Amino acid sequence: MEITEFINLPVYTSRGRYVGEVRDVLIDIEEKKIDKLILTDTNKEFVEGGMDVAVPYRWVSAVGDIIILSYFPERVEIRRETEEEEEEEEGGKK
Repeated sequence: MEITEFINLPVYTSRGRYVGEVRDVLIDIEEKKIDKLILTDTNKEFVEGGMDVAVPYRWVSAVGDIIILSYFPERVEIRRETEEEEEEEEGGKK
């Protein structure tokens, strides 16, 4: 299978629940292998706000007309920075 054939494939958990579809494929050039799949149109039950997520290719258990993952977290949430973290990034206090 060529890498371009991954684009737009639907992705499901091993229990048959829709996760999203492949928008892009990230390649590890040095290792000459697929590193991650970028999923879009994600299931809001799994991914907060239906945001795009990167899935390590090692989680893929089968590829054909669809992609089946051997693992996917129960919930992916957006990490929100606290005020302290924002201050540290800005280099000091506000």
